[in-house]
Amino acid sequence: MPAIDTAKILILATDGYERSELRVPLEKLSTHGADVKIASPKSGAIKSWDDKNWGDTVDVDVEVKNVDIADYDALVIPGGQINPDLLRNDEASVSLVREFVASGKPVAAICHGPWLLVEAGALRGRRATSYSSIKTDLLNAGALWQDEAVVCEQGIVTSRTPNDLDAFVSKIVEEVSEGTHHSRAA
Repeated sequence: MPAIDTAKILILATDGYERSELRVPLEKLSTHGADVKIASPKSGAIKSWDDKNWGDTVDVDVEVKNVDIADYDALVIPGGQINPDLLRNDEASVSLVREFVASGKPVAAICHGPWLLVEAGALRGRRATSYSSIKTDLLNAGALWQDEAVVCEQGIVTSRTPNDLDAFVSKIVEEVSEGTHHSRAA
């Protein structure tokens, strides 16, 4: 099990990610000493969505098609409406999420990010939370939806909104330190 200060964490995002839901985990996990990289279906930079308009950009470190999950200890999926909706229509991104879930490594998704967990078939029979507007999507996918700041089951961490980012990041740190959850499958 890696210590957070030696962990390698991958954030999966594309244009339209909720700015705070990428930036806060990126900055806080980096502050803890983790090596955090951004993966996207495209190279270059991706644009955030910030308070009803396009925000700043972040550089992509690796294209999804070139990710080797053996190089990473955890996956983080920021929300926003646009980002996860685009990613759940990208088969390489969905496959990456499935691989992380099957590996037992921590997977964390916030806001609308759990849409990718739905698409990957990872929530059936598991407790999870999300932004309230996609509660029915999670329930229809077989999740046991809960209205809590952060919900974790066997290393799958879900959270609701930017207001829950402190709890979300704290739980990611804890789960990375615990290591792989071997009894989990997508």
